[in-house]
Amino acid sequence: MSIDVKICGLKSSDAVEAAIEGGAHYVGFVFFASSPRCVTPRRMAELAAGVPGGVTKVALVVDADDETLDDIVTNAPVDLLQMHGTESAGRVRAVKQRFGLPVMKTVSIAGPADIDVARRYEGVADRLLFDAKAPAGATRPGGNALTFDWELLGGETWHLPWFLAGGLEAATLAEAVRVSGAKAVDVSSGVEDMPGVKNPAKIRAFLDAAARM
Repeated sequence: MSIDVKICGLKSSDAVEAAIEGGAHYVGFVFFASSPRCVTPRRMAELAAGVPGGVTKVALVVDADDETLDDIVTNAPVDLLQMHGTESAGRVRAVKQRFGLPVMKTVSIAGPADIDVARRYEGVADRLLFDAKAPAGATRPGGNALTFDWELLGGETWHLPWFLAGGLEAATLAEAVRVSGAKAVDVSSGVEDMPGVKNPAKIRAFLDAAARM
C-alpha cells in the first residue's frame, strides 16, 4: 500500500531537506500570523528553491483575502493552495478562478455532522483534508496535536482525493490509515519538538513508517 505524505509547517532548510530526502510527496508552508509555523512568501521561496519537480509545494492559508493570496502566489512558488479556515464552497470556487491554482479544502472533524459539511466541497475543491476540530479558545484551526475518531471516515466514499491529518505520529500512522482508509496523510505537530520546531529525525521516522505500509 502506498501512502502519500505531506509534511506541513516547514520553516527551516534542514526540515525541508529531511522531508525531501525521506520521500515526502508534498511540502507545506503556513501563512497564518497566529501560527508558530508562519512564514513569509519570501521565506517560502527560499526554502522551496531546492524542492525537486514532482514534489507539490503547498501554501496553507486561513480565511485569507485576495490581497494576501496575491502576495503569496506572486512571490512564492505555490503549486496548491490549502484553505484551512471557514471558507465557503463559493469562496473556494472564486479563489480557484481568480488565481488559477488547485485548492485543497480543510474540514475540521469532531462528529458525523462534520462529514456532511465536507460534502459541500466535493464539487468545488480539488482535494479535501480532514483535521481534528480545534478546541474552544484555540488560536489556530489546526496543528494542535489533536486526533479525532478515525472511524468517522471509515467506509465513506469521496469523489476526490483526501488527506487525513490531526495529531498523527510515526507510531500511530499504521492504525490511523487502517481505520480511516486514508491513502494520503498530513503531519505537522507529530514531527516537532515543540510547536514550530521541526525535528528532522522525526520527519524521517514518519516517512519511513509510511514507506513500510
